[in-house]
Amino acid sequence: MSKSSTASQLSSLKKSVAPFEKNDRKTSIKQMVNTLGPLFLLWTAAYFSLPVSYWLTLLFAIPAAGFVIRTFIIFHDCCHGSFFKNRKANDILGTLTGVLTLVPYRQWKRSHSIHHAGSSNLDKRGIGDIWIMTVDEYIAAKPLQRLWYRIYRNPLVMFGAGPIAVFLIQYRFNVKSARRQERMNTYLTNVLIVALYAAMIWLVGWQAFLLVQLPIVFVSGFLGIWLFYVQHQFEDTFFEHEEEWSYVMAAVEGSSYYKLPKLLQWITGNIGFHHVHHLAPKVPNYNLELAHNATPPLQKATTITIGTSLKALRFRLWDEENKGFVSFKEIKNRLRQPLPAVEGLKIQKAGLQAK
Repeated sequence: MSKSSTASQLSSLKKSVAPFEKNDRKTSIKQMVNTLGPLFLLWTAAYFSLPVSYWLTLLFAIPAAGFVIRTFIIFHDCCHGSFFKNRKANDILGTLTGVLTLVPYRQWKRSHSIHHAGSSNLDKRGIGDIWIMTVDEYIAAKPLQRLWYRIYRNPLVMFGAGPIAVFLIQYRFNVKSARRQERMNTYLTNVLIVALYAAMIWLVGWQAFLLVQLPIVFVSGFLGIWLFYVQHQFEDTFFEHEEEWSYVMAAVEGSSYYKLPKLLQWITGNIGFHHVHHLAPKVPNYNLELAHNATPPLQKATTITIGTSLKALRFRLWDEENKGFVSFKEIKNRLRQPLPAVEGLKIQKAGLQAK
């Protein structure tokens, strides 16, 4: 696809979805109420159910985790400046919902903007995304790096240890390149989390707090990582190097339409319409489905369901030659073959810094 053709197609699609980029203050406030209200009620119900049965507690905690995901979608819209028209309102609400979801607002806003700018671009991996190695990079990698990558891509590690590592540890610290405003926001988020948790422990006791909060944090973290994972790693997805990469292709072919049951679609704030979101990040979550239905080209995006998305659990490496994901088992024989010099140069160009 030529640069001029890409620009023309992007312009055309942008015009099609432009009417849906306008947020509605009443709708946004209504979403805050029907998200934060049930989250508070479910947490309270989980706490009061503890003397009855812990299974009943989990019965309340799991849907509460769903509303944490919905809270994160509000946070996510604030990061894109699409939830409210007023920038300061987005910054304040984004910071507060970041406390509830354990994600520092400005830190995540910066890394997520980088993710949007280079999604599906093999030359711009490493910030705001999940670590992906190509087959050639993996073959050329040293044994220790291969081992670390295999551990990282193991579903038990990614979705089991991942929520704890990311939400409880990684997000508590700034990267070296963070500017002062971002650093201060991370510190503020950490202080507010400690203050909130201390207050809740004072009210209900540390044991009750942990019994309720830990499953909510783990389940919401697991679901959050899963959603991010399957929306870019699926069959027939799109990955290319800079010279072949285009914003339109990355949005429409590199981001999936995760077709969920209506209840789950509502709980996840329509984020399943991820192709629409990547094309036009300014569209608030409550308009994503409307934009999808009104724009025929967007309806051609790859559709995955809960059933078909499970295939992604075996995806490990991106095969540039066949344009698809492969498992470690599928490249086992290739690992025994010597690497040609030409391939070595190609891998060096691709960059082994992606992590």
